[in-house]
Amino acid sequence: MDEIAERILTLGVTPLHTFTDYKKTAKIKSVKNVSDGKEGVQSILDAFEILIVRQRELLNISADAGDEGTNALMSDYVREQEKLVWMYSAFLKKNKII
Repeated sequence: MDEIAERILTLGVTPLHTFTDYKKTAKIKSVKNVSDGKEGVQSILDAFEILIVRQRELLNISADAGDEGTNALMSDYVREQEKLVWMYSAFLKKNKII
């Protein structure tokens, strides 16, 4: 979060910074009362699916704008999160949930 907020500030814009703002704009919804580990991992995968799609959209926008800083930041996030998706998915497949 801090890296993204700092990037937005670097570009001369004020980032959202209240919980109320985050709740209004969030595409990923919180989950409650998850006590099963496999269900928890699945909810993480569902969130990553939404997040990675949005980050790829931002990659396209930043590439079109010639904004290498934002592009590099998002590219790093996507790469790391895709790795996590692969690992979590492998865990669920091993346990025959997917």
